[in-house]
Amino acid sequence: MSIVYRHKDEKIKMQGRLWNMLLLVSLPLMIVIIVLASVGIVYAFRYNAILSNVTTASEFNQNFKDDVDLKMYFYVIDSQDSEGLPIKEVQSAKEIAQKLYHSTTQKNSIRAISSVLNLCSNLEQKMQRIAETKEYDSRVDQLEKDIYITTDLIQSYMYTYLYYEAAHLNSLQSDMVANMIVLMVIAIFFSIVLLCLLLASSKKLSRKIVDPIDMICERLEAIGKGSLAVREPIQADVEEIQILSNGIEDMVERLIKLIEKNAEQEKQRRRTEFALMQAQINPHFLYNTLDTLVWLIESGEISEAVKMVASLSNYFRLSLSRGKNVITIEEEEQHIRSYLEIQQMRYRDLMDYEINIPEELKKYILPKLTLQPVVENALYHGIKNTRRKGFIRLTGRIENERIILEVIDDGLGMSDERLEEVRASLTDNKREGFGLRTVHQRIQILFGAEYGLSLESKPDAGTKVIVTIPMKTSDKEMSI
Repeated sequence: MSIVYRHKDEKIKMQGRLWNMLLLVSLPLMIVIIVLASVGIVYAFRYNAILSNVTTASEFNQNFKDDVDLKMYFYVIDSQDSEGLPIKEVQSAKEIAQKLYHSTTQKNSIRAISSVLNLCSNLEQKMQRIAETKEYDSRVDQLEKDIYITTDLIQSYMYTYLYYEAAHLNSLQSDMVANMIVLMVIAIFFSIVLLCLLLASSKKLSRKIVDPIDMICERLEAIGKGSLAVREPIQADVEEIQILSNGIEDMVERLIKLIEKNAEQEKQRRRTEFALMQAQINPHFLYNTLDTLVWLIESGEISEAVKMVASLSNYFRLSLSRGKNVITIEEEEQHIRSYLEIQQMRYRDLMDYEINIPEELKKYILPKLTLQPVVENALYHGIKNTRRKGFIRLTGRIENERIILEVIDDGLGMSDERLEEVRASLTDNKREGFGLRTVHQRIQILFGAEYGLSLESKPDAGTKVIVTIPMKTSDKEMSI
């Protein structure tokens, strides 16, 4: 069934939706915050400037009039306490006034500080005029009419300046508090509006996400109960959910194909097991064994004949294994031992054998008739064609949490080219190497592709067939 997808451009990514929601809230809030910060900074600068003016004005000598009047009086009467004209006091007041004039912004304050500047200049001129006057009475008259009045005005205007700046500072503080309250109310109002918009947008987005996810959950629940029919993907506005739904339907389609493939593999496994059973119950092996029995009886070797009959009985009993597909390594060892006992009686001068499988391995399982084809190959293709007595050894061990069974012969061995051909026959479907290939495929079907047979061989040095199986004690642990 083909699955129809909506065009990618028609979908909106969830990340894009979330970014839009964040921008919807964050941009207006950022604007409000910037406005609040800007207003606060402006007020802070203005407040600081006025406070600085007040601080500077507070440096003005509070006893300016008394100090200047007294020093001028001593100067006029030519007292021995006279320090000369108090020009420094006037210049100090003038410098303070000039500094305040450049930093003041209010009209009333500018007018007051301008008056201070002008009066300081006049005061200096009047002091110079007194210094130039020689007559005592005239100097006293100028002192009373000019100096006393001017110093009084300077001090008065400086206090007036302080009054205006303090009043302006208080007014600015009140305005700042009022404006900040208004701005905070506006910010709260905007925040409430934005929160409402965010909640509405979130609810809308959540429905676009939650509803398809609920449908996907229902679909997965149905799949879990065995409903594996391929359906049309759930249509969603969010791209990620659409991809998820499409992926689920693709998964179901692949799962159906995998189940069909596994069913076919199971059929193939059954056919392979049947073919293997037919191959193992070799009529020639039975005929030859019976001929050997007749020869033993005719030769009077009754005990050897009885032993061969017992081995033959065990061999076929273990081959059938009451219909089981897998048996323990212990049962497989008994089967191989029976087979080798029979073959050793037939080929007394041709072969010896040794079976060395540790006791702790015998509880583990493997496919039935795994080792018999391997041992048969070692006998007929490795040892029988040599002109000397051969030896077959079957060993077992645990390595990297796997069971390694090795069938080793000291027969003819194989060239590198022939070894590669036999290795290749384990995976192809050629007629050659049917016995080993069947064993290899049965192990992989039952346990997985990482298990099976591997071969090592050298010319005139023999062959080693390595059987690798997992450490399993029950057929319920197998992959199939």
